[in-house]
Amino acid sequence: MLTSQGAFSSSPLTISEARLHADPSRVVLRPFHLGWQSRKAEGGRAQRLIRDIAALNEAEVSREYHAVQADFQARHWQTDTMFADRFAEVEHAMDLHDEDFSEERKRLIGAYFCHEYTYSAAALMNPSIVPHPDQSGMEGGACRFVMSLRAVGEGHISSIAFREGIMHPGGQFELWPQSAFATSVELEDETLTDSDAGVTVHRHRDSTLSNTVIFPITEQQRNGLEDLRLVRFDHGDGDYEFIGTYTAYSGSTIRSELLRTRDFKEFLLEPIAGGAARNKGMALFPEKIGGEFAMIGRQDGKNLFLLKSDELERWEGEGTLLMEPEYPWEFIQIGNCGSPVKTDAGWLLLTHGVGPMRKYALGCALLDLEDPSKVIARSPKPILTAVDADRAGYVPNVVYTCGMLKVGDEDLLIPYGISDSAVGFATTTVNELIDFLV
Repeated sequence: MLTSQGAFSSSPLTISEARLHADPSRVVLRPFHLGWQSRKAEGGRAQRLIRDIAALNEAEVSREYHAVQADFQARHWQTDTMFADRFAEVEHAMDLHDEDFSEERKRLIGAYFCHEYTYSAAALMNPSIVPHPDQSGMEGGACRFVMSLRAVGEGHISSIAFREGIMHPGGQFELWPQSAFATSVELEDETLTDSDAGVTVHRHRDSTLSNTVIFPITEQQRNGLEDLRLVRFDHGDGDYEFIGTYTAYSGSTIRSELLRTRDFKEFLLEPIAGGAARNKGMALFPEKIGGEFAMIGRQDGKNLFLLKSDELERWEGEGTLLMEPEYPWEFIQIGNCGSPVKTDAGWLLLTHGVGPMRKYALGCALLDLEDPSKVIARSPKPILTAVDADRAGYVPNVVYTCGMLKVGDEDLLIPYGISDSAVGFATTTVNELIDFLV
């Protein structure tokens, strides 16, 4: 472990040598949607493409399909099945039910309507982290965790990727390995892609979570799912749900939306209604406060606000002003860096501040347990800032996180983005962090 990389000498954080980097070699097989087509128009390019494939004789079909297999079978997982599934989608969309195609021709058509996508070629950043729903076999206070990552690929499109791992008491942690193959989630109903409707997606039944990617689906999401802030939400009586807020970016507008899951196998992606959803960076408390849902958000582009609502899916109003920039390293703006963590001393909230040259740094604040609109203490200096090699990246001079994990009563694991290009890891304890506050 290192104690100085990326942190002030007086910082309460211990910085790990572990790093995750953008990786252009990680590709996923995705549907290739011909956006210029009229689905059933006889003159459409998609129709002409299918006619061209239909005109091949079976020997030509076999030769072309074997060439596709030779090119891509070693790079992906269950390619034959995925091509067949893609043909079924095209068959439904293009009304091809009367066509008498061989199984090999169907898979070849499916291949023409797929492409490889390098989902993390440009950047990997802004992680959040929660306890894993499966804690079986964990002993000695260890905690299995799920970490989400913002992966940026071709066209600067952001998607959600995952890594699983285990944290042990004392700050030691390990990440589970990834396989060579990644798979996209599957949409439950291909017709439900309206921006104002919730959509349900499923992890592939034979894929692990660490090899699963959630891509944009609706029109509102088409340019990215950004900065997921996950939290394990306690509904009471042992009923937990994993809920994340993220920014859905259409290319011209933004909106806050929810990701909801109980098992990380099925996910509901749904928009948040109300005026507060027009803003980025909302983070949900892990339980109700005074009988209401509560969030931290930046409603005016500069300051932090406390928001409350009777409905998880609707957030109205500006909320209560919680924190304003107070120190030079945060004069431009402040924001939250994930959901607050409950401790005996209060709600521990990671923040970020933007200072000169738009340099991003991490801070921390402590909020009252019963009334989180009361700020008990906050960090006068950053707990983490980009220095040395960590200043270089896709967006330089940035450290940023979307959440931290508390293991037991004391230990904290904080994964964080490094200049929008890599992910690092810091560990500390609740008391060390609180002692840093004023």
